[in-house]
Amino acid sequence: MNTQSAVAKDDIEATMAAIGRAARKAASVLATATAERKHAALIAMAESLWEGRTAILNANAIDMATARENGISGAFLDRLELNEERIRGMCDGIRAIADLPDPVGTIIAEWDRPNGLHIERVRTPLGVIGVIFESRPNVTADAGALCMKAGNAVILRG
Repeated sequence: MNTQSAVAKDDIEATMAAIGRAARKAASVLATATAERKHAALIAMAESLWEGRTAILNANAIDMATARENGISGAFLDRLELNEERIRGMCDGIRAIADLPDPVGTIIAEWDRPNGLHIERVRTPLGVIGVIFESRPNVTADAGALCMKAGNAVILRG
């Protein structure tokens, strides 16, 4: 391994460690966020996405040009491409997730043991979720929104 590779590897490891630390910190905040705060954050996310659509479309045009230059297939290009209609759909999806009931704290099963102990299975945030996906910008919005609704932080790699 040459020195440049070692430095690049160290940079990647340091970056990933920093992302992980930030996600764990966010997870502790999200796990205790009220349903109202999560709803408001998701609505703000949808509004911000819509307001930033021009910059997003410009960046996507660069991604599309690079993909074409690299000989990427038509199906992949179709999944990668964004337009105003697709961004509107992403915003609508985030709003739909915002309007779902908050799953945190929901009792999904309960039973009593012969010794009288009452047991409940309750939905609770997991902490940090990792999502790896390919060429679908809408997954970023969907996965981020679903994780937030469930009180989890998410690390996305697309």
